[in-house]
Amino acid sequence: VQLQASGGGLVQAGGSLRLSCAASGRAFSNYAVGWFRQAPGKEREFVAAISWSGDITYVSDSVKGRFTISRDYSENMAYLQMSSLKPEDTAAYYCGAKWAPGRAISRHDMARISAYHYWGQGTQVTVSS
Repeated sequence: VQLQASGGGLVQAGGSLRLSCAASGRAFSNYAVGWFRQAPGKEREFVAAISWSGDITYVSDSVKGRFTISRDYSENMAYLQMSSLKPEDTAAYYCGAKWAPGRAISRHDMARISAYHYWGQGTQVTVSS
């Protein structure tokens, strides 16, 4: 599976952006998908994840109520809808895919970088105050 993240940009605080993660290759529907972000000088951190079935989602406490993760099986896409953006959301955002067909996912598992088998390149989100 190859992943390509897009949709980043410069936005004012309080604004919204939708990030997209396009997947190519077979059986993307068998993968759980996660979004992570990394700010300069900081470690990559978990943002959100969605199960292979799409019925289980997790978001980090720092974005709860503001970010929503979803996926479109017909288009082999995953999305991260971000609203009420804050300057501290500024980071490069990465999508990852974890092979997990038919299996439930735990938040703990999906929050681990090492759990993912594939990564896309980052897309930069900059939120101005």
